Amino acid sequence: MFLQLILVLVVLIPLLAIVLDSQVGRAFASRLERRGLDSPTDVTAERIAYLEGEVERLSSEVIRLDEESQFVHRLLTDKTSDRGGSLPASDESG
Repeated sequence: MFLQLILVLVVLIPLLAIVLDSQVGRAFASRLERRGLDSPTDVTAERIAYLEGEVERLSSEVIRLDEESQFVHRLLTDKTSDRGGSLPASDESG
């Protein structure tokens, strides 16, 4: 009887590990995790609101930096086109 119980455990442990590591086991684990996330607490809602605000702030900052970059690029292109696209000659008299 005791030997049979040990034999069943020896067979079930690797079988359980294979099932839990499979796609079915991962899907079951993700479903259990989502079930715990259904009702967000006040702290989670505050964190989400804070993160949304930061995303909006950062996206406006990226837009501002893009506009500055375009402005500098236009200045540099206009400056080189005014010169005729060549570098100024250096004075080599010594």
